[in-house]
This record gives sequence, C-alpha cells and structure tokens, in this order.
Amino acid sequence: MNINQLIQQKAENKKLSMLTCYDYSTAKLINQSNIEMVLVGDSAAMVMHGHNSTLPINIDTMAIHVASVAKGAPDKFIVADLPFMSYRKSLSENITAVEILIKAGAHAVKLEGVNGNIELIQHIVNSGVPVMGHLGLTPQAVNVLGGYRIQGKKKQAKIQIINDVKLLQDAGCFSVVLECIPKDLARQVTEAVDIITIGIGAGNDVDGQVLVIQDMLGICSDFKPKFVRRYLDAEKLFLQAFNAYDADVKEQNFPNNQESYS
Repeated sequence: MNINQLIQQKAENKKLSMLTCYDYSTAKLINQSNIEMVLVGDSAAMVMHGHNSTLPINIDTMAIHVASVAKGAPDKFIVADLPFMSYRKSLSENITAVEILIKAGAHAVKLEGVNGNIELIQHIVNSGVPVMGHLGLTPQAVNVLGGYRIQGKKKQAKIQIINDVKLLQDAGCFSVVLECIPKDLARQVTEAVDIITIGIGAGNDVDGQVLVIQDMLGICSDFKPKFVRRYLDAEKLFLQAFNAYDADVKEQNFPNNQESYS
C-alpha cells in the first residue's frame, strides 16, 4: 500500500481503515488483514509502557516500535507519530527526528496542531516525507486542554478547526486525523478539503477511521471511550487461557508425553 493508492481510494469514495500497532507479532497479523494503514502512535506510551499520557515517550523508543512494525507489516502504509516536543526544537533537530522514524521504516510522519508547525510541515514535505496532521483533541496538548474532552463544540472552535485543516492542506499534508469532534464538524471538514480525513471519535462522514488496537480488541476493559467499538473480548479470552494453563501445570497435565522429549 502506498500514498497514491490511498489517495485513489478516497477519490473512488472507498473508506480507509487504520489501526495502531507497536510490535512485530501484531503487525504480522495486521499484514494479513484488509487494513490499509498502520499508525505507530505515541499512544504506545500509555498502552505499552503504562504512562498516564502520551508525553513521556521519546523519539528513540518510537523508532524501536516503528522498526518492529515495519518488519511485521511490509505491505501496509505505516505512519509514525512524532512524539511530544520532538518537532518543536530547531529545524535541524526536528528534521533529525523525522529522519529517525523514516529510516526505522515509516512511510509518513504525523504531528499534532497547526500553530508553529506550518513551515516545518512544508520543509518535511519538500524533503520527500508525507505528513499527516492531527486536529481536534490533540493528546500532546492535554495539559493545555485540561484533559481528554471533545473539541470543536462552539462556533468559533468549529471555524478554527476548518481553517486549520485548510492550512494543513496548503502546507502539503496528505491527510489529517480528526479526534473527538462533533460528527457534523467532521463532515464539514471533509467537504472543505481534498486531503484524506481519518476520524477517531468523529463520526462516519470522514474518509476513514483509526482505533487503538488494544481498545477495539477489548484488552483493557477498564478503558472504553464512547467512540470505541469492541470487536473482541480479548481480556476475558486471555484470562481464560492463562488460568487454563495454570491449572494444567499445577495438575501436571502440561506438558504431556507428546509435548515432552524422550
């Protein structure tokens, strides 16, 4: 899957699907699926490393995740998050961060927000790297936003988001993630620009959807935002398997003769 195929799919009004992924084994499974895109998100800080926000993860850790996913999903279009503050330094440092992720195996990078990013986006794109924007709820700005809450509810906020996505398009972004905004606003944004819109908590009037894979598989039952649909109760299945293994070990049913060397 490449960027031209993604753009063509939008042109044909075919919806796009995207999942987050952070490791080789899961990426191998996604590679066998119909999913078009993989996001190696800075959400790894929370779901893989146990932090309470995306802020602690750094570029080197992101690169490790990107390299693992790239090896497991060579047929998918891989987008990597630029982590918190990695693109708010000098131009040289910012481009080095991009270079690290692309050389690790990403096909594009994603960054949050507009203010202060336009010239950088232009430079990244002119350097040969596709850029995905991110508007609405931007988790790296959680301390400014005052928490994880829906954005774009008031008239001025809606106008700002529509204007911002146009700025991202003009700067050269090929796509934008719209997170936790009203469905009607996501539709207006999608109609206002030609670039690919990917929603997460933004209704279905966008070009595609992205979900955190641990959320849609039901691995963590204590976290379920309104916009998540669970396609599997993996937590229950995992626990059943763990406890069955534990029982077999304690009752000496595992390993049996067929599972042992003579």
